[in-house]
Amino acid sequence: MIYPYKDKYPLIAETAFIADYVTITGDVEIGEHSSVWFNSSIRGDVAPTIIGNKVNIQDNSILHQSPNNPLILEDEVTVGHQVILHSCIIRKRALIGMGSIILDNAEIGEGAFIGAGSLVSQGKKIPPNTLAFGRPAKVIRELTAEDRKDMERIYTEYAEKAQYYKSLQS
Repeated sequence: MIYPYKDKYPLIAETAFIADYVTITGDVEIGEHSSVWFNSSIRGDVAPTIIGNKVNIQDNSILHQSPNNPLILEDEVTVGHQVILHSCIIRKRALIGMGSIILDNAEIGEGAFIGAGSLVSQGKKIPPNTLAFGRPAKVIRELTAEDRKDMERIYTEYAEKAQYYKSLQS
């Protein structure tokens, strides 16, 4: 379901895939070849949500904001199943592991990996190309070339799957 909120209506690229049972409302932008998977919710009724290109937001995720504090996901980001993102910034090629929560004003650096079930507290900055894990999340180590290759595989496969599913909607 796509809903306006007051004078704001979601802007979704034609190449984006929006699965069944997704709710998107208000001031939300979704870029080219991005995908939002089953039962996710993206609300732009408090502040803008900006989602870049080739982003995948997996099943049962929730994206929202605080007043005057947008939520920004740059290009090629992976958001795992059942993630909550709230008024944070996720830089290019970062991966947010399943069941993680990223709170207001947190910033996940370019190419960073947040391990499954982690909590990135308000205002926390995770450096680029690192693995952070825990509640609260702490940097564990630098990512390897193999880690980065696997992260690229994930967002690439999701972009391909999205196009397949999108073809079924036509």
